[in-house]
Amino acid sequence: MAEGAGMDRPAARLLRFLGNGGCRISESAGRVRLARPDGGEISVTAAAMAACLRQGLAVRRGERLFATPEARSWLRRFLAGREEAFLDQHRVVEVAELRQDGETRAVRINAVASPLAALARLRDRGGAAWLSPDAVAAGERLARDFHYGALQPRVTQSYEARTGERPRPGPGAALDLRDSVLAARLRVAAAVEAMGPELSGVALDVCCFEKGLETVERERLWPPRSAKLMLKTALMQLHRHYDPPAPPPSRRRHAWGAEGYRPEIGGA
Repeated sequence: MAEGAGMDRPAARLLRFLGNGGCRISESAGRVRLARPDGGEISVTAAAMAACLRQGLAVRRGERLFATPEARSWLRRFLAGREEAFLDQHRVVEVAELRQDGETRAVRINAVASPLAALARLRDRGGAAWLSPDAVAAGERLARDFHYGALQPRVTQSYEARTGERPRPGPGAALDLRDSVLAARLRVAAAVEAMGPELSGVALDVCCFEKGLETVERERLWPPRSAKLMLKTALMQLHRHYDPPAPPPSRRRHAWGAEGYRPEIGGA
């Protein structure tokens, strides 16, 4: 907003409150009280309302204030900016090219070492790797499909449907995602099903959402050091899903008899 960054948050609060139906307004001592038909009320500064009016994000009709169609786009940009700021505080986000199935897709990755990478360096008392290379590779493969399929949740809630008209998908809306992205999502779903509900949660938390083991235990109310064992079990199950063992060779049945012997069929 041209009015300055200091006016963005009050303006966003006002526009989100307006929604689709507009509000009745009453002004007093440099502030504006907005009242919706459902009984909800908020108070904002008169400067915030004036900024929205000047920028064409709101329109006043008598004693009522309405959001304009442009308000939806402005809110989307504002909320996206807040999401990026939140991510920047908690990680070093870089854009990388991820190639799968012959296609290249730009994805956001955390440049700081992931929890899985840290666990891959752990050693047991005998000096052997605590996680086998197969388990680490399975976790990394799950993370690649997760990010390639753009399954990361948005940090901020979307308020687009509350301003302006509700967008209507066209007849080809389901084709917006490329086949390779949909395939990655299906692979993640198959991996989750293969691990089962008891194990898939910790694998997604650590490999995809990049949560530490202590965070997982705290959020899931698990006892200390339990997430470490659950993750190891989950990743080995995931490895068997990605690289199932070969079936044992079938044993041929042999019948021994004298020269000229012919087995009887059906007891005849």
